[in-house]
Amino acid sequence: MNTILNHSQIPVLAEVDILVLGAGSAGCCAAIAAAQNGRHSVAIVERYGFPGGTSTQMLDTFYGFFTPGDAPRKVVGGLPDRVVDRLDARGGVFLRPNTYGAGTGVNYNPELLKLVWDQLLAEAGVRVWLHSTLVDVETEGDEPRAVIIWTKRGFFKVAAKRFIDASGDADFCHLGGLSYEKAGEHEPAQTLTTTFRMSNVDLEAFRDAGGKKMLMERMEQAMEKGTHPLPRKAGSAHKMCQEGCIATVAVRVADVDATDFEQLSAAEAEGRRQAFIFETFFRDCVTGFEDSNIIGLSHQIGVRETRRVYGEYRLTRDDCLGATRFDDAVFLCGAPIEDHRKAEGGEEETHWAYVPDGAAYDVPYRTLVPKGQDTVWVVGRCFSATHDAHASCRSMGQTMSMGQAAGFAAVQSLDTDTSAREIDVPALQNTLRRVGAVLEMPDSVAQTAADAWRKNQRTNLI
Repeated sequence: MNTILNHSQIPVLAEVDILVLGAGSAGCCAAIAAAQNGRHSVAIVERYGFPGGTSTQMLDTFYGFFTPGDAPRKVVGGLPDRVVDRLDARGGVFLRPNTYGAGTGVNYNPELLKLVWDQLLAEAGVRVWLHSTLVDVETEGDEPRAVIIWTKRGFFKVAAKRFIDASGDADFCHLGGLSYEKAGEHEPAQTLTTTFRMSNVDLEAFRDAGGKKMLMERMEQAMEKGTHPLPRKAGSAHKMCQEGCIATVAVRVADVDATDFEQLSAAEAEGRRQAFIFETFFRDCVTGFEDSNIIGLSHQIGVRETRRVYGEYRLTRDDCLGATRFDDAVFLCGAPIEDHRKAEGGEEETHWAYVPDGAAYDVPYRTLVPKGQDTVWVVGRCFSATHDAHASCRSMGQTMSMGQAAGFAAVQSLDTDTSAREIDVPALQNTLRRVGAVLEMPDSVAQTAADAWRKNQRTNLI
């Protein structure tokens, strides 16, 4: 608890059954899962003016739905399918081929996705508080009882029976005194990325000139000759849903503690500086980009890891690369370990390690329950995992799966008056299967986008 604030003088805004902190892809799925049956009041707190987090602020592709390789299998389902279906119904989605070994990506229109998240939250009956920032956690003993949020109207208290930390930086757990590991304490923290979008690109000319292979060659040449001070020799530029537009993951900013506002401020400025260096490089060196311009930067710099909460179980590198099975599995992941970090020589590089033979590993329920907690779940990139395991299991297909599992778990916890650690996991697994979640490695290969995500879709959710 922050002793600077006098909690007794702060007015109570609401008392809800389940409170979700953070409206990223994990938090939105958690809130929708918790609210859709109508038995419990659910609210979500979000500091920005729109939901979606990384999915709408900086990226345009869902990874993690499919295993990598030439025979992709769909390993994500349930509420994530509803999101993709809603986008597909508006013509705002297409499949991107296997990229850098990460597997088939589900490309979408991020502006349309803002609307989709709005609609799904409203349809589920979630109370959505945008432009509200978590500033403190009120506890009784070792358990949280309420949070303090800051809005333009001042401070408010929100009491809840169950809490789901989907803040990305584990802000709720940090303020509530729960234990966590901070990125960079043991292994180098992953780098940060400002994504940017460019318009007026001649994609046909780009493709005819060699596409991705040509881009990589030109980046390496620019760095070797010193014509453009790029931060790395590799990066991606891919087609968007919008005609003649591309999105990138190219900028890299290293050695940043993204929980330190001064370091993060400097990183934001550096990310923007690098983005416009890339714009000049693309216009000067890459066929098809001669008349293109940056039309947008990510809403904030993309942060891959900060705090990772210690849970009842901690996912490890061996669990991922060994395709480990768990009795309390609540979703699957086949994504490789994708570790963006600074090399010994100071350059930027990405380290890859793959789950063998296109397989997928189980992610246990216990990774979503902070150690020793009865009323708290943690989802998204602050869940319980080591650095390496986190670098595999942070794709949005998996974070959405975490959210739906935690949302249903919170409902079961309330309905049966049991703690987060003691819920009936087989019953939770049955609920997940009923809504279309994938808990067992499928045998069949996914062929098309429609077949892939509609195959397991369920419309009669609990």
